[in-house]
Amino acid sequence: MKFNIVIIGAGEVGFNLAKSLSKEEHDITVIDIDSHKCQKIINNIDAKVIEGDGCSQRILQQIEMDSVDYLLALTRIDEVNLVASKIAKERGANKVICRLRNTEYGHKKTIIDPAQFGINHIVFPEKAARDEIEKIITQPSSVDVQTFKDEKITLIGILLDASSPLIGRTKENVEISNPYIPHKLSIVCRKDTSFIPHKKTQYKVNDIAYFIVPSRSINEVQSMAGKTPFKVKNIMIMGGGKIGRLLAGSLQNDYNVKLLEKNIEKAENISDKLENTLVLTDDGLDIDFLESENISSLDCFLAVTENEQINIMSSLLMKHYGVKQVIAHINSTSYFKVVRRIGIDSVISKNTSAVNEVLKIIRSDEDKLSVSRFDEIDVESVELKVKENSDFINRNLSIRDLPDEVCLAAIIRKDKVIIPMRNTELKIDDELLFFTKSEDIYKAEQLF
Repeated sequence: MKFNIVIIGAGEVGFNLAKSLSKEEHDITVIDIDSHKCQKIINNIDAKVIEGDGCSQRILQQIEMDSVDYLLALTRIDEVNLVASKIAKERGANKVICRLRNTEYGHKKTIIDPAQFGINHIVFPEKAARDEIEKIITQPSSVDVQTFKDEKITLIGILLDASSPLIGRTKENVEISNPYIPHKLSIVCRKDTSFIPHKKTQYKVNDIAYFIVPSRSINEVQSMAGKTPFKVKNIMIMGGGKIGRLLAGSLQNDYNVKLLEKNIEKAENISDKLENTLVLTDDGLDIDFLESENISSLDCFLAVTENEQINIMSSLLMKHYGVKQVIAHINSTSYFKVVRRIGIDSVISKNTSAVNEVLKIIRSDEDKLSVSRFDEIDVESVELKVKENSDFINRNLSIRDLPDEVCLAAIIRKDKVIIPMRNTELKIDDELLFFTKSEDIYKAEQLF
């Protein structure tokens, strides 16, 4: 289904959304007040560009709002996004998605309700990033964790080191050798590329192998890959910004949490609000401080300051001191692969989290497909249902007939999770989870 989409704000979130959506042949219009950002869109993306203030009535009157399917208000300023949303809705935009940084707008007792501005969906990037980080903390032997189908199915990314028993073996060999560990190798990230593996794909050192597993079987798959599952107890958070405060607030009752914030006034304010978090006014790059805190006893370190260079540097220091799990937040999605290669366990971006959330909302309205994009690994997940009149059923095809570019990773049948083997039969009304590149989505869609 082709949509007419207007994006206000051409920053990291707006640019990456426009890039993803334009590949699907939607009609995209981007508005931004910054001439350099507008030029970047013109140079890289097939989209109409309007240079101007996104909350100006004069600028927005240039657009036929009653023909707009989605208005995405994605600037860094909440007030601009709220005003733009209100104007767009009043002028006839069908649906409005608004990015907000102030989480107070999400409270039930908030005085200013976003619904008053005609907003259909709100995206809180910092909350989305917090949720991603929390998932990874629960599976510390993994570099990435995503869940599907009400968390019945989990996608875990595992970095394979030289000691992994999988090294040198093929996908097919590992599946046959481990019949009682349900899993499907769905994606492999190797150096700077990602691909859908086939049965003869060999596991190699430093691969990040992405497995789909029933959520109850995560520990078995980690052990199969040579990773010893462990429980996180002691966590240090560097940075008392919005993400740091959200993380401390949600983790402090289940873990021993320390939070580093150099600004004394800000640290005192955080300490007053987070009773079960130990707030320290020290520098996470101070070697003497790190040694005095017995850093090697930490299970998990979260670098979530506003400065991504500091996050990267402090994360590398923590790995040097033997911290088991290190997670860094960065703003620039272009750094993802580089930062992972230099030894940091997991990399999170609130901007990527926001992009994925908006894409999920838009794609949930499409007739046939539910698609989620994972920009950091350049792969899409596709959810489909086997219909009685589908090409797959009419032609009496089997799983063996699926194209190599498409990985059927899991089946939900009457609420039961099935990891398919080559002899598994598909039935009408089965819910399917695929992974593929964006350019190959149609190959799954045509069959089902």
